[in-house]
Amino acid sequence: MKKRILAAVLVMVLAASMLTACGKKKQEGGAPAGGASAEVDVASLTFPLSEKAEISGLTNFPVGTESEPNNRTIFKRLEEQTNVHVNWRTIQGDQWGDKISLEMANVKTLPDFVFNAGFGDTDLLKYAKQGVIIAVEDYIDKYMPNLQKVFEQAPEYRTMCTDENGHIWALPWIEQLGYEKTAIQTVGNMSFINKDWLDFLGLDMPTTVDEFEQTLIAFRDNADKLKAEFNIDGSIIPMSCIINDGDQDPCILINGFGEGYGDPDRGRHIAVTDEGKVICVATTEGFRKGITWLHKLYEEGLIDSEAFTQEWSTYVAKGKSGRYGVCFSWDVANIAQVSMDDLIAGKSWVPLPALEADVRNITPQNGSFTSGFDRGRCVITAACQNPALVCKWIDQMYDPFQSPQNNWGTYGEEDEFDIFVLGENDKGEKMLKHAPLGDASPVEVREAECVGGPLAILDSYYGVYVTCPDDAQYRLDWIKDIYTPDMNCKYVFPNVFMSTDDTKTISNLQADITKRINTAKADWIMNGFTDSDWDQLQADLQAYKLDEYLQIFQKYFDAYNK
Repeated sequence: MKKRILAAVLVMVLAASMLTACGKKKQEGGAPAGGASAEVDVASLTFPLSEKAEISGLTNFPVGTESEPNNRTIFKRLEEQTNVHVNWRTIQGDQWGDKISLEMANVKTLPDFVFNAGFGDTDLLKYAKQGVIIAVEDYIDKYMPNLQKVFEQAPEYRTMCTDENGHIWALPWIEQLGYEKTAIQTVGNMSFINKDWLDFLGLDMPTTVDEFEQTLIAFRDNADKLKAEFNIDGSIIPMSCIINDGDQDPCILINGFGEGYGDPDRGRHIAVTDEGKVICVATTEGFRKGITWLHKLYEEGLIDSEAFTQEWSTYVAKGKSGRYGVCFSWDVANIAQVSMDDLIAGKSWVPLPALEADVRNITPQNGSFTSGFDRGRCVITAACQNPALVCKWIDQMYDPFQSPQNNWGTYGEEDEFDIFVLGENDKGEKMLKHAPLGDASPVEVREAECVGGPLAILDSYYGVYVTCPDDAQYRLDWIKDIYTPDMNCKYVFPNVFMSTDDTKTISNLQADITKRINTAKADWIMNGFTDSDWDQLQADLQAYKLDEYLQIFQKYFDAYNK
């Protein structure tokens, strides 16, 4: 009888504990119970493990490349180094956006982690609230020494990963190429000018908006000579662009007008003053004067008539035909027929320096001082039974010798091309050196070899663990030599992690605000505008709650800088 009573009591205690556990499914701030890591002996997680362990992951792969991650050299080596086998599920890259939300809808069928998640802030907060993913800050502190070192060297990244309740819901992708005002992302819509045309017509590089206008006029008025000299099929286009299309937009040209803010954030149209105030550039005198000047260029037939409607393929086709005097993009090699050797040597096409109007200035893009960053690259799901082991395995991706391989590719493969050869740095330590690829496409070779996922490459790694890619180095040199000296501003708006409510509010307000600004900008460049048109834009922006929009950004800017 005593045994039966004891058994009954144990059943009641067990039931009570299960109810308590269910009641504590979410911690304060919405963190699932997995957010507070269970204690695991770190010594038991020393790689390679004494006994093979298995974990499960979900990732994607580029179209036309190897679909089984374990067939890639990088993951083969990682399994040998760790004695951890990953059972992968994969989705083709072009189908990821449609299928990943379905995968995340059922936590019971999820693997331990999602490797190349690429989740936005809204996704992370939604899945956190639903209990689909777990917070990882405790696991980082206990089991991820490589990522800890990254956060110690660049603490801003931990700030950028952390929500307002102190939780980290995902493991980041970090790619520094340059830093702060020398970062490769400071200028996205770089302006390029045809140096062959300049040299043929005996023209100097323009440095002011007036000189630039005269250069475009010279291209227009000498069209027949240029076509004959360079065997161009089709009409000469002094300047081409795609209005309101990210890096193809020409608004880098208006940085010199008024206060000098230009329009560096074509999605949100915000900038930060040297006093730390977040403003909307479409309310500034510089924006007004700059758009007026662009309209003048359009009226004079100096801007491509298709700049308001053309698609990328059309833009590139005309550029490859040699018809442009000036164009805009991340890299002119995307648009014009030019070799990397010529770009490095400063031939054929060169970046156009900052143009002076009222001032001489380049406003860096928002978020660019911390370079490449993806907050939601990898998540641990609530289905994971051993988060400590999974996080320890993922921490290998943050090893400074491993991260460049995951990001770009590896060495010593059996195929025809490798991104790297294994060499040594000045101290005789092993170092990844970018290999010459000949006529091979760097993108295709990288996609065939790399695995992406969570990783960190800091600017301090170059020359120690890895060389800088050639196709990035010449762009870094352009930034440092041509643009950084004219970056006179103190701040850019940082990459911040907003709350669910603020993210939703910003998204709703931004839809109307950005559409109104972009519509006015395109219309005014083409048709011009009056004082009444300008006043109406300002009134409309106020009606769309611009003040509330800016107040939210201001709140996060102030919190970040604390």
